[in-house]
Amino acid sequence: MGKAVRTTIALPAELLEATDRAVREGKARSRNEFLSMALRRELDVLERARIDEDFGYMSEDPLYRAEAEELAEEFDEASWEALRTTEER
Repeated sequence: MGKAVRTTIALPAELLEATDRAVREGKARSRNEFLSMALRRELDVLERARIDEDFGYMSEDPLYRAEAEELAEEFDEASWEALRTTEER
C-alpha cells in the first residue's frame, strides 16, 4: 500500500452507518480500511470493464481477427495431434 493522503468526504448517513457496522463486525479494522477496500474493488470493476471494452474493439480489428484465426487453426492441429496421441495410449 502506498503513502496515505488525508482527505475529507461526505457520505450519505446510511452508508456511514453501514460502514461502521461492517467495522464492528470485523469486516475491516477501520472506516479508512473499509473505504479503501471498497474503492479498490470498484476500481477493479472499472478496469475489467475497460479491458473488456478493449477486447471488443480488438474483435472488430481485421488484422487482429486474421491473426486470431491463424492461431486458432494452428492450435486446432496441435489439439488434434494431442487427442490422437492420447487415444493411441
